[in-house]
Amino acid sequence: MRMMERNKSKFFYALYKEKVPKTDEYGNVTGEYEIIRDNPVEFSANISAAKGETSTRQFGESESYDKVIVMGTDAPPIDEYTVLWVDTVPTVDEDGVLAVNENGEILTPHDYIVKKVAKSLNSVSIAISKVNVSG
Repeated sequence: MRMMERNKSKFFYALYKEKVPKTDEYGNVTGEYEIIRDNPVEFSANISAAKGETSTRQFGESESYDKVIVMGTDAPPIDEYTVLWVDTVPTVDEDGVLAVNENGEILTPHDYIVKKVAKSLNSVSIAISKVNVSG
């Protein structure tokens, strides 16, 4: 059965782009990396209210997650490196880039991460976990 429109909820996702090495004031590589992601994109899908026993077997017994997003075959290329805004809406500037304050901290950081993606013939299920991220 196709995804019913009335059961879909809006969320935002940002795909992983690349990992760039950080440098100090002298141009030396510090050994740390900055993760670069695409701008947040809006999408609608069926998002479960909470983890259930039926969904637990779908991703395996050892995987811990909070919610499941179920999408049809029109699913975007979300993977384990994607971050999500499910309970919040990201604040973006006029270019669609995440807005930051004067200290360079993101105003609305992501609130969920992808734990596992399970693809089937007619749908894609994504296990997600809530995280607390400071800007």
